Amino acid sequence: MPFYIARQAPKLWRKICTETTIEISLVAENWKLLIAGIVFQYIHGLAAHGIHYLHRPGPTLQDAGFFLLPELGQDRAYISETSFTFIFASFVLWTLHPFVFQNKKIYTVLIWCRVLAYLVACQILRIFTFYSTHLPGPNYHCHEGSKLARLPHPKSAIELLVINFSRGVNYGCGDLIFSSHMIFTIVFVRTYHKYGTNRCSKQFAWLLAVAQSFLIVASHKHYTVDVVVAWYTVNLVTFFIDKKLPDLPERPTGLTSLPPLPQSRDWDSKTKEEHLILLTGVTVETAG
Repeated sequence: MPFYIARQAPKLWRKICTETTIEISLVAENWKLLIAGIVFQYIHGLAAHGIHYLHRPGPTLQDAGFFLLPELGQDRAYISETSFTFIFASFVLWTLHPFVFQNKKIYTVLIWCRVLAYLVACQILRIFTFYSTHLPGPNYHCHEGSKLARLPHPKSAIELLVINFSRGVNYGCGDLIFSSHMIFTIVFVRTYHKYGTNRCSKQFAWLLAVAQSFLIVASHKHYTVDVVVAWYTVNLVTFFIDKKLPDLPERPTGLTSLPPLPQSRDWDSKTKEEHLILLTGVTVETAG
């Protein structure tokens, strides 16, 4: 076994190098979209941070989910975050699988361009929604008497603009309708459902999304309305974006054909042969 791994390592390395070359060329073509999507994640975090300053704790609103689902409590609230982390990490790893596996149906950069477009559109709607009406947070740290329920007014612009994302995710208050966790979950599951190849994994992903919905409500991170609105809003937004944007190109599978790379008129047959050797590790003998 150690000998087999050592012999296969150079082939895997060539595959990773070739895939990296392809993805770098795609980054060069789409870097503006990628940067815009990443920057807006900060803007969305800034908006959620700002609404916390306006949050006023009050009595928890009557909620059907709180009555019907058993409460996880503070000691088991981590279950919801653990489930979300698993979904998030699984999706990220799936988008990176073309660097390792031969069955390559997607381009990583193009998938993330599409995902960021979904996220930005949904997050814009979310910002307008939770700033329109301020609801008392149902989470335990948002109740009256908690030190985290209200944020003291910022002493400077720097304090306002510097965001602790991990603290905001776990201890934010006021950014309720609709759930950001469900935005990411539904976008990831929908994307995998459309571009993934394993049918059982797709069904399991949808089950995880449904389970995540119940866990969010059971842990009192959101009201039920936050989750319900997320389900139809995110699906409608992604549906209309898919109608407007061209579909992603489906790449050839396996290593029998050259992946599409930026080509110039000077890219002759010798260069193609060298690229095929790099891709497959097999020297092609040309007829003399």
